[in-house]
Amino acid sequence: MDAQQPSRVGALLRDWRRRRRFSQLDLALLADTSARHLSCVETGRAHPSRTMLLRLSVALDIPLRERNTLLLAADYAPAYRESGLDDTYMASVRTALGAMLTAHEPYPAVVIDRCWNILTGNRAMSLLMDGIPPSLLEPRPNVYRLTLHPDGLASRLSNLEEVRALALERLLRQVNATGDPELRALYEEVLRYPVPESEGKPEADVPAVAPSPIEVPLRITTPIGELSMFSTMATFGAPADVTLSELAIELFYPLDEFTTNTLQALAAAPGPGSPAL
Repeated sequence: MDAQQPSRVGALLRDWRRRRRFSQLDLALLADTSARHLSCVETGRAHPSRTMLLRLSVALDIPLRERNTLLLAADYAPAYRESGLDDTYMASVRTALGAMLTAHEPYPAVVIDRCWNILTGNRAMSLLMDGIPPSLLEPRPNVYRLTLHPDGLASRLSNLEEVRALALERLLRQVNATGDPELRALYEEVLRYPVPESEGKPEADVPAVAPSPIEVPLRITTPIGELSMFSTMATFGAPADVTLSELAIELFYPLDEFTTNTLQALAAAPGPGSPAL
C-alpha cells in the first residue's frame, strides 16, 4: 500500500467530520469504534478496513458518490454503482418517474439531478418554461438559472427578492453539507446575478397578497394574472445507486383558486407533450 494513501483517506474523513461538526469521540461512538483508532486513521498511522469506511460513511451521512471516492482513496473498489438514467437497469425507475410526473398534472413537476439540472418534466412545466431563451435551456435547463437569471423567471416574479434570498440560502446549505465543487460553482454563479432593486414605493402602495401557509411562495406574473405556487421535494428511499441517490422530483402545487383553475384550464387545452429533456 502506498504510504500516502492512508493519509489521503484520513484527510477526507477529517474534512467530512468537521463539516458535520462532530468531535472524534462523537463519530467514534456513532461508528462503533474508538476515538484513538479514528485519530490514527485521520493522521495516517492506521489504515481503515473497507467495512470501517462504510460505517464511518453512514455515520457521517456522506453522499454515495463521495463514499465511492473515499473507498477509492483507500485502494478499495467502489461500493455503489453509477448508472445512466437511460440504462436498462434503470427501467423501473424511469417508469416510476413517468408515473409520478403524469399523475401530478395539471400541476408542474420536474426531475432534477444533484446540481438542480432538469432531466425531464411533465406537460404542465411548459407554463414555466414558456419564453425562456435558448441560452438558459442548453445543454440542460437548471432550476436556479431559470429562476434567478434576469432573462429567466426573475423578470416575472413579483416577489423576486424573497425567492432569491431563500434560494441562495438553500443552495449554500447544500454546498456546505456536501462540499460538491459543481454546486459551489453554481452558487457563485447565481450569486453574481443582478440583485433586484427596490421599487421605492410606500408600503401603502404595495399590493396586498392573500395570507399563505408557505413563507415564500413562487408568485409568477402572467398576462392573465398572478399564479401563486409552492413546491415540495420527493426522493427515492434507500438508494443503492449513485445516480438514483442524486435524483429528486420537485412538485409544484397551487396556493389559490385562481392558480388552480388556470392550471386546469391550460391542461385541458391542446398543446405539446411533456418536455422530455
